Amino acid sequence: MMLEYEHGKKRKVRNRQHQHQPKAQFLSLRYLTICLCCFFVLLFFFLSSDRISVRSDSLRPSLRVPALSVLSSMDSIQRSFHGRFPPLRVEDRVQFPDHVLLILSTRIGRGGKELVCVYHGGRKEETLVLPSISSDEFDEFRSVVRCPNAPLNYSSSVDLQFSGDLVKKKKKMSDEKKVHDWAKVGYEAVIDGDTVVVFVKGLTRRPHKESDPSYYKCQFETGVEVFVTQALAAAQEVVRCVLPESLKLNPEMFRVSVIHIDPRGRFTPALPSVARVYGSEKKSSGVKHELCVCTMLWNQAPFLREWIMYHSWLGVERWFIYDNNSDDDIQEEIELLNSENYNVSRHVWPWIKTQEAGFSHCAVRAKDECIWVGFFDVDEFYYFPTHRSQGLPSKNALSSLVSNYTSWGLVGEIRTECHSYGPSGLTTVPSQGVTVGYTCRQANPERHKSIIRPEMLTSSLLNEVHHFQMREGVGHMSLLESVAVVNHYKYQVWDTFKAKFQRRVATYVVDWRENQNQGSKDRAPGLGTEAIEPVDWNRRFCEVWDTGLKDLVLSNFADQVTGYLPWQRQQQLQQD
Repeated sequence: MMLEYEHGKKRKVRNRQHQHQPKAQFLSLRYLTICLCCFFVLLFFFLSSDRISVRSDSLRPSLRVPALSVLSSMDSIQRSFHGRFPPLRVEDRVQFPDHVLLILSTRIGRGGKELVCVYHGGRKEETLVLPSISSDEFDEFRSVVRCPNAPLNYSSSVDLQFSGDLVKKKKKMSDEKKVHDWAKVGYEAVIDGDTVVVFVKGLTRRPHKESDPSYYKCQFETGVEVFVTQALAAAQEVVRCVLPESLKLNPEMFRVSVIHIDPRGRFTPALPSVARVYGSEKKSSGVKHELCVCTMLWNQAPFLREWIMYHSWLGVERWFIYDNNSDDDIQEEIELLNSENYNVSRHVWPWIKTQEAGFSHCAVRAKDECIWVGFFDVDEFYYFPTHRSQGLPSKNALSSLVSNYTSWGLVGEIRTECHSYGPSGLTTVPSQGVTVGYTCRQANPERHKSIIRPEMLTSSLLNEVHHFQMREGVGHMSLLESVAVVNHYKYQVWDTFKAKFQRRVATYVVDWRENQNQGSKDRAPGLGTEAIEPVDWNRRFCEVWDTGLKDLVLSNFADQVTGYLPWQRQQQLQQD
């Protein structure tokens, strides 16, 4: 009995302890909550007194850190503890002439409105905060953010944070991260079979010529090991190297850079690099598309729909869009096209004046998916005059054309002449699109555009924007103008054309504002280096009135009731 009593007493004591425990926890939480509230109220009154400010001298941008409310502080804490946003970890920085590119190790989406760029320095070791220019998803794992160039006396080692967060403390000089100079850096890499193709600035400026690959090696860093292999081919900004055996068997994330060996055989340190490869590349299902198209663009969203819908009608099955820092609604337009069963992918390409390298990158990427790949711009449209004149159907005409040469083992490129069209008397953007609006062109063709077989290119991937070099023994087929021609709507109404003065995407073509090569075909004849509209602009470049493609489009695409074209109808819906 005494034993049972002792056990019963112990159980009562334990029960009383358990009864008091929740109450003690509740009181502790309540006291903690009261203390936190008091702290934030004091913090609010302290900061609202404008004692804390960040200033630069009167000739540079300045920012006063705004008063922080209790709500914004709580929002910042919630963001930190609950992970409402991914952490902002900047792994690389690249200095361009007009901005600093930050490469993040996480995906944060497009826009950048919630992100601010933080600069350290100034005469009084101040901290300066400026809005970011834009942000974008870079690849499956990374994002990019563009920040304004650092003001005078501030470090270009820019930090990044969310708008509304407490401004980070200034850095010590020893903590500053390296900023890579765009003139000398490895910037992209892609696996191609048992090799890796690396894209790098600062090795050679020899346009349209191959280099001796014995002068180059590639260095691979996995975080655990470092490998060095010999280059197999090199041209312009491209170096192709052997993929290390261990990375073939067990592909993982690695950074790759290029080592240059001088003619005396002396090694130099590997060039800085932000080029990373994340594991094995995705492989296609094995069934290749007959015809794909790759292009590089900047702010062409309003013109993309007409170009894709028309060429899909001609037989193009797959689209690779290399977006070179567009700030229009290009992503939304591509998503809309994909919802309508157009097979379009957007590849973020933040590297300025690298069109040749971008096309080489696309040729490697498309090789597993496509038999033929066309390289032409959003203002260029294929047209088949013979089909029109003889009453032959033009639908799928382009894919049928290239498929006729698929079995020809010695033909790796199909060339088509271009006709350049002028404003055709217009002063405003034609509402029915370029194919209907612009109908007057120059008499003589200039240059050509190419459709190529990626598997027949040289290993160096050497190209001149729209013309690739084939491997030895492989030739090209040049089409007669009566069979096919490319309508190049090169000189559109002034409001559209003047955008060309912003910049050029080709590596070896000077910008319009530079006083060089003013007689080049890459420029408008008679136009200088300033975006000043000539009085007679709308009547220039008009020697032959040619309505062939216009008539084809209206007869095959216009709605029989309303007369609207499909791309025009979509514009109408967006306006409504």
